[in-house]
Amino acid sequence: MEKNYIKPPVEVRYQKELSALAANDTGRKPDNWKLSPKAVRTFILGTSKPIVMPDGEKIEIGKKFFGNDALVERCIITLAGSRGLMLVGEPGTAKTMLSELLSAAISGVSTNTVQGTAGTTEDMIKYSWNYALLLAKGPVQEALVPSPLYVGMAKGIITRFEEITRTPAEIQDSLISVMSDKVLNIPELEEDGLLFARPGFNVIGTANTRDKGVNEMSSALKRRFNFETVEPVKDVRLEKQIILNEVGANATADKIGMPVDTDVAELLAMTYHELREGISDTGTKVEKPSAVMSTAEAVSVYYQTLSNAWYYEQSGMSMGDLTQNLTNAVCKDSRDDLDKLKAYFNTVVKHRAEKVGGLWKEFYAAKKYLK
Repeated sequence: MEKNYIKPPVEVRYQKELSALAANDTGRKPDNWKLSPKAVRTFILGTSKPIVMPDGEKIEIGKKFFGNDALVERCIITLAGSRGLMLVGEPGTAKTMLSELLSAAISGVSTNTVQGTAGTTEDMIKYSWNYALLLAKGPVQEALVPSPLYVGMAKGIITRFEEITRTPAEIQDSLISVMSDKVLNIPELEEDGLLFARPGFNVIGTANTRDKGVNEMSSALKRRFNFETVEPVKDVRLEKQIILNEVGANATADKIGMPVDTDVAELLAMTYHELREGISDTGTKVEKPSAVMSTAEAVSVYYQTLSNAWYYEQSGMSMGDLTQNLTNAVCKDSRDDLDKLKAYFNTVVKHRAEKVGGLWKEFYAAKKYLK
């Protein structure tokens, strides 16, 4: 029976690409890796030439991470070594997506994950116990319930640790000995109380720079990771393409039959870029909102507007709906940001409406929804 996912794991969504790359992979491969570093790079960054399978089928390998290609290469080489990988940056810069892509390509699974929160405990990271079996049989292997770190070490796969700085410092530090010696001590098991990590095990952590100071990582733990900063997308054309790709994929998954509008994607990408950078393409200063103006938020605003048009059977996307969704996204942290958005409309959007017309004129007319 075919499985139906709201959000398929990366290894399911790109199963054909991963299988094609594995079948044609001749690169040098670290122990227990599904693909060689060269093939992992190709999976994430794409290739211009399709892979031709023995039956003649051509498998396109599309670009999945739009950013710094050299950063991706460094991440792959880090994971081939003994140090963990820490991806840091502003919220919405695709840190999670990159960690999922890396895990799926290297280990064949992206779901071995710890979600860091203020309530994360050590047993959520390492292991816990089935208390019924524990009472019946005592501390035996059968009664142990593995958590993601244990699973990663036992199987030799990647463990992802999301939002690590949201986790209490003492819980974070429980990783230090594991990252150093690649050994997990389970004192309750006595004779079998040491779990040695299999080749292929490593940890990918993510941390938002806006969480700096919440639960700052100790210097001892930092030394066990190579840090890579994932920057926001700077190129408007690239941001537009990301919006189109992500919205298109989501619309297909949700069976939304309305095609994506490239002009709306360009308008939204330009708006987010200028509000994030604090300056328009003509040099007009723009006051930056306090909210994170991430590409992920732009995708969400676009998709919400597209869904609204589809389910309410409109002929196309409404600039009024787009503006309302944009307002909610920009003002989610502070209503003071509404004045900054109004100022952007009254200067930059108004100028484009007069000069370019078309969609920008409709966008400016929708400023009545800024409330």
